[in-house]
Amino acid sequence: MATCATCRTTILFGGVSQDGLRFCNAKCAANGAVVRLAATIPPDVVTREAAAIRSGACPRCKGAGPVDVRRSHRAFSAIFVTWRQSRQLLACRSCGVRAQLLDSAITLIFGWWGFPWGIIYTPIQLGRNIAGMLRGDDMMMTSPELERMVRLQMASQAAATRR
Repeated sequence: MATCATCRTTILFGGVSQDGLRFCNAKCAANGAVVRLAATIPPDVVTREAAAIRSGACPRCKGAGPVDVRRSHRAFSAIFVTWRQSRQLLACRSCGVRAQLLDSAITLIFGWWGFPWGIIYTPIQLGRNIAGMLRGDDMMMTSPELERMVRLQMASQAAATRR
């Protein structure tokens, strides 16, 4: 299975290929220039910027870090339709756990009501949130997700100044 070069979602069918990269849709393919530009940014510059963000204040609560990319997952069902969503947020651990608890509550209340996917996705999304809440922070290193986010942000800013 392929992974989108922009948003990192799994591509089961279709997608768009461009310059040797694979994208899930035309919107992500339009951002392909930013992805290619991001690959040219030196790793030491990205690591330095990611470390500064990690040691800074949480953008959500303004509290002390470490700040990192947190993931939160939810499922919502209505009879024959089920939606599942995974979000990435830049936050401290407590803000990340708060988002995971909220999404877990939404999933517990509204996730089960779809057949057959609600019954399948609800425990998966709950398990992903529980695993995220139990996972500790590596206090010494920035995560690859944070470095990727910083790299794409820097490339996006560089592309905007070139226009």
